[in-house]
Amino acid sequence: MTLPEPPFERLLIANRGEVAVRVIRACRELGITSVAVYSEADRHAMHVRLADEAYLVGPASASESYLNIEKLIEVATRSGAGAVHPGYGFLSENARLARAVAEAGISWVGPPAEVMEKVGDKVRAKELAREANVPTVPGYAGDDGEASEERLREEAGKIGYPVLVKASAGGGGRGMRPVWRDEDFLEAVRAARREAEAAFGEGSVFLEKLVENPRHIEVQVVADEHGNVVHLYERECSIQRRHQKILEEAPSPALDKDLREALGDAAVRLAGVAGYTNAGTVEFLVDGEEFYFLEMNARLQVEHPVTEFITGLDLVHLQLAIAAGEPLPLLQEEVTSRGAAIEVRVYAEDPYTGLPSGGVLRGFDPPVGPGIRNDAGVEAGDEVSLDYDPMLAKLIVSGPDRQTAVLRLRRALEDYSALGVTTNLPLLRRIAGEPAFAAGETATGFLEEHGLDQPVPEPPPSREALLLAAAGELSSANTSHDWDPFGAGPWRLGGVTRLVYRGADGDEYAVEARRAGRGGGWRLVVNGEASVVEVRALADGELRLGIDGRFLEGGFAVDGRSVLISLGSLAWQLERPAPPDVDHAGADAAEGANLTAPMPGTVVKVLVEEGDEVEEGQTLLVLEAMKMEQSVAAPHAGKVRALPYSEGARVPGGAVLAEIEADSDQQAAES
Repeated sequence: MTLPEPPFERLLIANRGEVAVRVIRACRELGITSVAVYSEADRHAMHVRLADEAYLVGPASASESYLNIEKLIEVATRSGAGAVHPGYGFLSENARLARAVAEAGISWVGPPAEVMEKVGDKVRAKELAREANVPTVPGYAGDDGEASEERLREEAGKIGYPVLVKASAGGGGRGMRPVWRDEDFLEAVRAARREAEAAFGEGSVFLEKLVENPRHIEVQVVADEHGNVVHLYERECSIQRRHQKILEEAPSPALDKDLREALGDAAVRLAGVAGYTNAGTVEFLVDGEEFYFLEMNARLQVEHPVTEFITGLDLVHLQLAIAAGEPLPLLQEEVTSRGAAIEVRVYAEDPYTGLPSGGVLRGFDPPVGPGIRNDAGVEAGDEVSLDYDPMLAKLIVSGPDRQTAVLRLRRALEDYSALGVTTNLPLLRRIAGEPAFAAGETATGFLEEHGLDQPVPEPPPSREALLLAAAGELSSANTSHDWDPFGAGPWRLGGVTRLVYRGADGDEYAVEARRAGRGGGWRLVVNGEASVVEVRALADGELRLGIDGRFLEGGFAVDGRSVLISLGSLAWQLERPAPPDVDHAGADAAEGANLTAPMPGTVVKVLVEEGDEVEEGQTLLVLEAMKMEQSVAAPHAGKVRALPYSEGARVPGGAVLAEIEADSDQQAAES
């Protein structure tokens, strides 16, 4: 597609991270000046480095920066931007921003504000779906999405459990709670409202019948301002955790020709009835041969690259052309689908709890090769902030058929390395290696069904991993005057250096090293076996060794007392023990009696009082962080000794949230 000269030469990107980088690259291709915005936390972020211009919009808090509509309009006007692209997340589906952009005489890359209001409210969107003769899930919305708790509870009984409590605004699984029992209903409604209010500024909810373990299929549509609408086929998004997508692919392995056409036609009908323009997505639940409308997303989707792979179309180019007033360049019969594509989202988070992980990305080495695409928002050395969504990048692979794409995904994930922050790469590798995934047997309960939501023990460091760690430290000590790897416990005797590492299992591993000749190599002894090791290359996050005439490449970084290493799909964080005169017993004992915040957040609910007797596993309080709620439970039975924070308080990561004094039975058992 050749994009005509647009009526704007400068584009403001009202977003950050990976999607901002994606749009900046499209601007470069089209000769459009890219204008970025950033918060204080993102001053040195990748999207700021790549943009032609960048403007500070506020402090780290998203509400005061990326969600500040007045500031964004001021920057758009001051920079002379002719259009605003909202990306996804943040204000991408906020009608107030779309309206403010239009009132400022600037083009909005998305549907008009009034259309966003119609399809963005899930209750009104269901009414549009029924008008377009698109099946919907049975449910109850009340009047304009508002209803009392007791009325909602009454309607839930009529629908029949299980039911799903859903926020009327927003998406991404936030403000959504499944309920299987009547006695759990009211707390689920209250939690959903709190989370929706925090994430979207709107706390209304509605009910749907919970369709258990369906497939989640979405259809990409594009529509111009001249009344033309086409679909670009479907994407399978069934593999999810807590209603948030992890893996997406196109086409879906579950649809036959008739069902594929029915879904595409339904999506086009709905877009037409809504008067939709630009790129959007219509989401469905598919249960056998039946399908139900779920919601419509009035923006570009995170998973849009898989559609680009199978159709050969650039969705950002299409968005900009439509915003420029151009008609769609193709008819429905001209849209073709070839091959298969799969995307996985790489997050800085614990792969099983989903808790975000922040810090400096010491090493970041995505795979490369035919049929592999990486849409990243970070590079090695970047700070991963806990203030925003934890997605680091998206890995997308393609092939002439699904089998080839699956094999390519497995290989690419094996070659993916990230050091310094915890990532979900281990979980992604388990998903890709699961036989049921290769067979296309996916549904929204996929992780639970195959036990993939349960953590697996980290393997102890291999001999090669210890060689890598020791060689990296020895080489770094020779080239750096800023730190000494031998200052934390290793000893030297008769020209021999002994390095000691502690693994995640608490076991200690020793490597003995001595110089090997004049070539600068080392003779390293691990488990009684010696090898001659030569460091061939040491760069940020990467290390290349020669070991007894063969080569070994891996990731390597040092972070305080931690030595971070990776070999293929395996990664370890080894600790260099503190000097023996440092006593941590007191600190360890205190930590065992306290419950600490896993990350910075806000206490949204306190369910107990000081002096209360609590049972093991009882919820004490609820912490909201990254727009998600985390329940904090008692690790054992006992008495609440202290609650340092009240509802509404902001807490830093690592802060003590509660102190529990074990009861006499617990203390006796521990003694």
